[in-house]
Amino acid sequence: MSGKVYLVGAGPGDEKLITLKAVELLKKADVVLYDRLVNKKILSMIPKKTEKVYVGRDVGDDYKHQESTNDLMLKFAKKKKNIVRLKGGDPIIFGRGGEEAQYLKQHKIKYEIIPGITSGIASAIYSGIPLTHRKYASSVVFVTGHEDPEKKKEEVKWKKLANSVDTIVIMMGLSRIEIICKELAKGGMKKSMPVAVIQNGTTPSHRMILGNISNIAKQVKQKKIKSPSIIIVGQVVELSKTIGWKK
Repeated sequence: MSGKVYLVGAGPGDEKLITLKAVELLKKADVVLYDRLVNKKILSMIPKKTEKVYVGRDVGDDYKHQESTNDLMLKFAKKKKNIVRLKGGDPIIFGRGGEEAQYLKQHKIKYEIIPGITSGIASAIYSGIPLTHRKYASSVVFVTGHEDPEKKKEEVKWKKLANSVDTIVIMMGLSRIEIICKELAKGGMKKSMPVAVIQNGTTPSHRMILGNISNIAKQVKQKKIKSPSIIIVGQVVELSKTIGWKK
């Protein structure tokens, strides 16, 4: 018999957006393995007796970092511990939760996956940007701007996305925003297409800048926007000027 691993989404930043089920599991866990983007107020919900292990991965860390996290899950599960693998946002949306579930399945470790609110949705909502809208956007796509470096070629077809979807939400793409915007323009997207970049979405340091695909990269540099940030491309960005509610 082994313990059980819970792959849990901590939500987008605002500690009140974590789910009741996630909090319940944190209270009962023997061990919590937590990521870099988990709010400190959420960590304070964990009982003092619970073992907490930081396994945060920075941009640029190689896959060996993930392997060490996998090893920790396996080690604690073999000790019959209940483990919460706590991830910022949702564990599956660009969170490697699928890979971790595969690893646990391979090693016959019991697990559950607990959804969380992804920053791609929450940051937009807190900025007054409806990702879909009957008059402006009937489709939305979530795309990573930072693909696995082990891939032989980039799989995101930016040129094709330019005219195939109404709203594009780009996560982990800040460092490549200039390249991405140029590729969208090459695909036929109008250079006047509105773009929002949202830093630290849903947190007290929530910050948004607006532009279009021809000037947003320059603004990011001028206004010193940093990660974690998401990029939203589409006509719905304009609605933030009229329905934005988070001050």
